[in-house]
Amino acid sequence: MTNRNHAQKHRHLLKQVMPYARPDTKHSLMQLVNTFVPFFALWVLAYYSLSVSYLLTLLFTVVAAGFLTRIFIIFHDCCHQSFFSNKRANFLLGTICGIMTLFPYLQWRHSHSVHHATSSNLDKRGTGDIWVLTVDEYRSAPLSRKIAYRIYRNPFVLFGIGPFYEFLIKNRFNRKDARLKERMNTYLINVAIVGFIALFCYLLGWQSFLMVQGPIFFISGSVGIWLFYVQHTFEDSYFEEDENWEFVKAAVEGSSYYKLPKIVQWLTGNIGFHHVHHLSPKVPNYKLEAVHSNTKPLENVPTITLATSLRSLKFRLWDEQGKQFVSFKESKLLPVIK
Repeated sequence: MTNRNHAQKHRHLLKQVMPYARPDTKHSLMQLVNTFVPFFALWVLAYYSLSVSYLLTLLFTVVAAGFLTRIFIIFHDCCHQSFFSNKRANFLLGTICGIMTLFPYLQWRHSHSVHHATSSNLDKRGTGDIWVLTVDEYRSAPLSRKIAYRIYRNPFVLFGIGPFYEFLIKNRFNRKDARLKERMNTYLINVAIVGFIALFCYLLGWQSFLMVQGPIFFISGSVGIWLFYVQHTFEDSYFEEDENWEFVKAAVEGSSYYKLPKIVQWLTGNIGFHHVHHLSPKVPNYKLEAVHSNTKPLENVPTITLATSLRSLKFRLWDEQGKQFVSFKESKLLPVIK
């Protein structure tokens, strides 16, 4: 297919998705109710169950973590201005959700926008994405960089320590070239987080607060990092150097359709339809499935399931020659290209 035909095909695909790229205020408000009310109810139940059994508490916190993940998806939509039509409403709700999920709204909106503009571009890695090295880059890297990369890509570090570093430490600091409004938003959210934690520790006792909020934070954080990881780290993903990089191919081939059980799909705000989201970030989370189901060119996008997604744990390096992810062991068997 010629470049001209490719361009026409891509324009047609984007045109098909366009009608879905607007929020439905009634649906958005309904989503606020069916997300925030259960979350706070589960939090209260978890707290009162401490006097009954901590196993019961953990059961409530696991479900509450699912709803906190859903709150993050609402935050995510606000960052894309796709949850409400009104920019100020997205800002206010996004800031509130940012306090609850420990994310600075304006700072993350910037880095995530860069991620969308550069996803799968080998020459523009490093902002809002997971650290990925190519086979050749890893081979030529000094020992210290190889060790750092191996530690970073270790599942225990990525999904276990990752939430604590990302949410508690990294999110608390502004980027160097951040503008005043972005800096102030980060400071506001930091102060609000500290204030609310201090208030709840005072009212409930710090042990009780941590016994409830700790598991909710850890589980939702690990799930969030896993979702982001697996939706861009699958065997036949898409990565290209800048001169050959195409936005639509990066969206459709470089972002997976993560086919999840319906209840998990609902709790994660349909983010499994990640190819649709990257194709058109303005589509609200509650319309992503409709786009996938009603857009014929999306029938054959890369699809992974809960079972097959576990294979992505072994993927460590991008093989530019084979156009696929490989493990460290597999990379040793690849020929050296001079």
